[in-house]
Order: sequence, then C-alpha cells, then structure tokens
Amino acid sequence: MNQFGKTVKDTETPKFTKNVALIMDLAIFFSFLNAVLLAVLLYLYARIAIRSKASYSVGLLLFAVLLLSQNLLVIFAYGSMGYLIGEAILPYLFAVSLLQFGGLIALTRITL
Repeated sequence: MNQFGKTVKDTETPKFTKNVALIMDLAIFFSFLNAVLLAVLLYLYARIAIRSKASYSVGLLLFAVLLLSQNLLVIFAYGSMGYLIGEAILPYLFAVSLLQFGGLIALTRITL
C-alpha cells in the first residue's frame, strides 16, 4: 500500500538501472587501466628525462603526471559521486575513458 492507502504492485528494478551501473563500473575500470598505463609512462618518461635531460622528456613527464592526476580524480568522482551523474551522459563518459585507454595503449607501445 502506498501513502494514500491504495494497493501498488511491486515492480522489479528497471533494466536500465542495471545497465547504468554496468556502464559506470566500466568507466571506472577503464579509468583505472588508464591510471596504470600512465604510471608506466611516468616511470619511462622519468627514466628518459634523467638520462637525456631534454626539455621534451620533462614535458612528457609533466603530461603523464597531469593526466594521471585527472584519471585518479575521475576514479574518485565516479566511485563516490556516481549516483549524481545523469543516465544520459554515462555512455559519453565511458566512451571518453575507452578512447583515452586506446590512445594510452598506442603511446605506451610507441614509447617502449
């Protein structure tokens, strides 16, 4: 019964709610993978910068630090405040994480 005394049917959790949680979990997972790849790149760029002392290597090092910070913030934000993010934007957030993962895979492969 609802608050007005009428009988209301119990309903299942809508399917889209389960899909939203899955998309959010996948976005967090790929952001975590991005952070791992960026930690590897950070190590490689630091090693190159120490050996060569070139400003380009220092720039790559700064790039990796900033992008790693962004990904760690994304993991925290999605994990702690994901329920505040609208359903319509979730596929785009997932796509950004996935595309960033593809770019970081390519960058790591080139660097190695």
